[in-house]
Amino acid sequence: MAGTITSLQIQKRNKERVNVFIDDEYALAVTLTVAAGLRKGQYLSDTEIEQLKQGDERDKAYNKAIRFLSFRPRSQAEVEQRLRKKGYADGIVADVMQRLGEQNYLNDEDFVRFWLENRAEFKPRGERALRYELRQKGIETKVIDAVLGDLDEEVLAWAAVERKLQQWQHLPQDIFKKKLMGFLSRRGFGYEIVQHVWQRVQDTRDTSDDLSDWE
Repeated sequence: MAGTITSLQIQKRNKERVNVFIDDEYALAVTLTVAAGLRKGQYLSDTEIEQLKQGDERDKAYNKAIRFLSFRPRSQAEVEQRLRKKGYADGIVADVMQRLGEQNYLNDEDFVRFWLENRAEFKPRGERALRYELRQKGIETKVIDAVLGDLDEEVLAWAAVERKLQQWQHLPQDIFKKKLMGFLSRRGFGYEIVQHVWQRVQDTRDTSDDLSDWE
């Protein structure tokens, strides 16, 4: 494969990549940045060609990771799994993960905070459920513990059930309570938190003629 570069041609479908021809035969493709360091007439050894190919694979993997992260924050484990699923070798995955970490694209504590904020706003869940979800994302227990330390489950439980109260307000008390407790339990809230929320519901019903303040 070693030989002399005879042509450097920008790809028609991707203007960011350049085809490299060695001794008039296509050899490999590289990014524009890498191509800027090459020239016609330059001799490339087998080792140099392999290094260029490996570097190009790293660039491809890195760009795929950046695109994956562009949709929403991801845990380190999610990104690593994504790259492995795309078929990249262990060494390339390790290099890309290190590069992303150095550039602060990956931070599991920040990811956990994002996840909690998102859940609190759109679908509040209890600590038990949140821990399960985060473990599924590959987050280490010590990171989960560090961020969940200030979690106020009672606030989250009330936020989760508040929008349901108007819907249930005319139900008999025993059915009302059963629905509330089942709903919160499925969201991962423990018995004590559920009882506190039920007591708050009772207090509110006792001091209000209707439930308009729950809307």
